[in-house]
Parts: sequence; structure tokens; C-alpha cells
Amino acid sequence: MSNSEKLLKEVLEGISDLDSLVIKKATDRMNSLAKPLNSLGKLETMAIKLAGITGNIKNTLDKRAIIIMCADNGVVEEGVASTPQYVTLSQTINFTKGLTGVGVIAKANNTDLKVIDVGINSDFTHPSVLNRKIRKSTNNIAKGNAMTYEEALHAILVGVEAVESAKEEGYKILGVGEMGIGNTSTSSAVLSSLTGCNVEDVVGYGGGLLEEAYKKKIEVVKKAININKPKKNDPIDVVSKVGGFDIAAMVGVFLGSAYYKIPVVIDGFISVVAALVAYRLNSKVKKYMFTSHGSKEIGFKIAMKELELEAILNLDMGLGEGSGCPLAFSIMDSACAVMNNMATFEEAKIDDCYLDELRKIN
Repeated sequence: MSNSEKLLKEVLEGISDLDSLVIKKATDRMNSLAKPLNSLGKLETMAIKLAGITGNIKNTLDKRAIIIMCADNGVVEEGVASTPQYVTLSQTINFTKGLTGVGVIAKANNTDLKVIDVGINSDFTHPSVLNRKIRKSTNNIAKGNAMTYEEALHAILVGVEAVESAKEEGYKILGVGEMGIGNTSTSSAVLSSLTGCNVEDVVGYGGGLLEEAYKKKIEVVKKAININKPKKNDPIDVVSKVGGFDIAAMVGVFLGSAYYKIPVVIDGFISVVAALVAYRLNSKVKKYMFTSHGSKEIGFKIAMKELELEAILNLDMGLGEGSGCPLAFSIMDSACAVMNNMATFEEAKIDDCYLDELRKIN
């Protein structure tokens, strides 16, 4: 067993369940608030879940960040992307300037960006981009494995390390985003390999393909799976053969968030595929996950169904980058406000005995 395998094994074995006692106390408080039972729906379940993660009934999410994993994908050689590969580097730099979609939405929602290079196809340095490059770009999955198994492990551990650093810096909630031209192709290949679903059911138009290029994308993903033969029951094998450095590192963020007990928010298609890989490695990870928007990519619903999760927003978004996460943070702020600041029946001087029977059922 390599050192990387030992470190990942330690993380996977160190992920624990949520604090059931605190969940019980948080549920009791929520049911004591001056409102009809369950009347605030998902805001209630969010606040209670947060309590189970942090161990505190009352929480604030005033320091939050989106971790954006940036990497290039060799499969762009096959003409599966409408956007040239150099845009990965350009947008990575633009993240640091707050000029991208996620940048402006994050700023509007008091959210920091943590930008990490795990495989951009360029030699560059930037003071605001953390260099954790595995190497420059993955291989073309239509011709062979994207990366070695050890490289996949390395990339996952980069994600775990990023969460450790975020915790040390005092961040209370994280989002998971990405930048990598061609990564809807790799995500589709990973999702189809993990679930056994038809390639046609998970391959979407990405950043905007014409019909001919879209059909080619489907064939390229099929070819990649046929050539590489990823092992369905070994998620790391799947990622190493048909995935990307960005996906692998994002898997590590989800695993690290559970290990370090930090709530983590899923963004769009690439993000949810990474979440599914993490879930397949340890199902307890899901207990630490929150959702944001419903992506327009067709494979998104399949991955969410596998996780048995539902998006909390329907904004017809398909940008990626982590752009849905700060919107979810804002909603989760409201969930915390309900738990923290709403009056109980006793404080509001309302006799709530009429709810006793309902509470027994609840």
C-alpha cells in the first residue's frame, strides 16, 4: 500500500456520523419555535443538519469559501468542447480578479474564492492561485487512461488538504467548484461508468455545442469507456481512467469536509459527479452535503438521484465554477437565523399545548 493509499484510508475511516444528541436538541428547539410544525420546510432541516455537523445548535456561516479546482483535460483533442483550452488558464486568473460569474456572485454573498491549479496545461505562477499541479493536463481518455491510479490518489489528497487549510483559517462552510475545458465529457464518462447508465443519458451540450459536435462527444465518451474499461466498483479506478484532475481533487474536498466536519455545498454537474464518487468511497459523506441549484446538464439529475438529494434552487443555470454555492449559502444563512433568533412559544407568551399530539407524531 502506497503512502497516498494509507493517507486516504485514514481519511475514509475517520469520517463519522453526525452528532445524534445535538440533532435531537436542535429538533426540539425547532419544534418549540412559534410557528406551525415543519412550516419552514427545508430551512428547518438545514438548520438541524448543520447542528449535527458542527455540534452546535446555533450556527453562523459568516466565513465561507468556494474551493475551485482548475485543470485541463486531454480529451479536448477530440473536438468535444466549443471553448478553446486556453480559456481554462484565462478564467483561472480571472477568478482571482473577481471577474467571472462565480466571482461576482460570491462577492455579492460575502464569499471568498480559493483557486487551486491541479493540472492546468501551462507553466504559470500567480500569487492568488495555489499551485498543486499534478502535471500539465490529463491524457486523452479516447486514447488511454486519463491518469495513473497514484495520480488520482494524489489529486484527491490535494482536495483533503485544501479543506484542512480552510478549517485552520476559520471557514465554516465550503462550496465545490471547478474550471477545466472538456470536463463535462470526463464527468459524463465517470457518471456512466459508476452507474451503468447509457452514455446518451448523461452527455449534454456543455458550454454550447452544435449538433454534429454533440454527437461526436457522445461517441468519444463511449469510446473512452470501451477502451479504458473502468471498474464500476472502484471509484478511484473510474476517475483515474476516464476522469480529470479537477474531478479527483473535488472528490477530496467532499471527503475532507466530512472528515473535518465542515458543511459542504454541491454546485452543478461536475461538482455532483465528484460528490457521487466521494459518496461511493464512503456513504457517510452525504450527511455533510448540501445542494444548491439544479444544473441544466442532463446527467445532473441522474447523479442527484443516485445520491437521493434534491436541488434547493431552480434558476436554469449551467455555468459551473461553483456559481450556485454562494446562493445556497445565503439561503442557509436564513436557516441559521430561524434557529438562532426566532422566538419560542414560551418567549412569545403563546400557549402551545394544542401542538402536543402533533409533536408526538412528528
